[in-house]
Amino acid sequence: MKILVVLETQGDALRQASRCAITLARSAAEAAGGAEIEIALLGANLAAASVAASCYGPVFVLDHDSLAEVTADRYAAAVAEIARARGTDLLIAASTSQAKDGIARAAALLDGAMVSDASACAARDGRLVWRRRMHAGSVLAWVAAHGSPVVVTALPSAFSPAEPSAPNAITPLAIDVAALPSAIRFESVSVGTTGRPDPTEAAIVVSGGRAFKTAEDYERLIGGLADKLGAATGSTRAAVDAGIAPNENQVGQSGKIIAPNLYLGIGVSGAIQHLTGMVHSKVIAVINTDEEAPLLEYADFALIADAYEAIPELIAKL
Repeated sequence: MKILVVLETQGDALRQASRCAITLARSAAEAAGGAEIEIALLGANLAAASVAASCYGPVFVLDHDSLAEVTADRYAAAVAEIARARGTDLLIAASTSQAKDGIARAAALLDGAMVSDASACAARDGRLVWRRRMHAGSVLAWVAAHGSPVVVTALPSAFSPAEPSAPNAITPLAIDVAALPSAIRFESVSVGTTGRPDPTEAAIVVSGGRAFKTAEDYERLIGGLADKLGAATGSTRAAVDAGIAPNENQVGQSGKIIAPNLYLGIGVSGAIQHLTGMVHSKVIAVINTDEEAPLLEYADFALIADAYEAIPELIAKL
């Protein structure tokens, strides 16, 4: 079996989510009784990132200025071409917004079998099976993929980032970039300007729900506590829909999937859609006035208190 892991970069470094995908690839290789793991890297100015990627396996690099900004049609076509050229049996990528847009398209171009948001891999009856949450996270199932190649996206929150080893070979790819599709044109990208960490990468996430009455209260209390902790801020969909929290903070099934060392949920009831996004957190702490809130069932620590009283006290003590 040949496994190809498609990595994403952040500047000159590899995204942590991609290192989590390597962990799944290593698990799949072990379950398959030993398999070769190769790395694919696509983008522009990838010299430094290629060196970093080589510590996880032999790297095949498609480096071209026209790939500096990712568009799904070009990205998918390039990934599919690399997979065909390498004779890939199993293609793995992290479950990110980029992969959800491009890797699924690549699976279609390859006429492959797609498994999304896998949280584990095992061997049963001589074949690989994958664990994934379904039905808004209320069902945890093991599934088998029928077809070849199998294309899998790894749920980053379910895995620890892979550790690097000795460097491997780096091979530039000779693909006709001009022949790639160009029906989609990149316009712009907007990012948060708070200066706080991204919730998907942060060690601590302070998250707020509908307990907060205004956006100003959310920023003053949730943002203020997060800044004291050097943490990212998160929120529920209800808080986003109410205009209390910014959209980029949303955690859950239709938002960001996170697994920080500490998740602090304040005024968060714990609907299943939100739990899907943070249930893999290492430690879960809760502040809520409702002793029956569903999130308390998952909490390692809980404080039954009013957020408007508890947070200023916490900030003062910190």
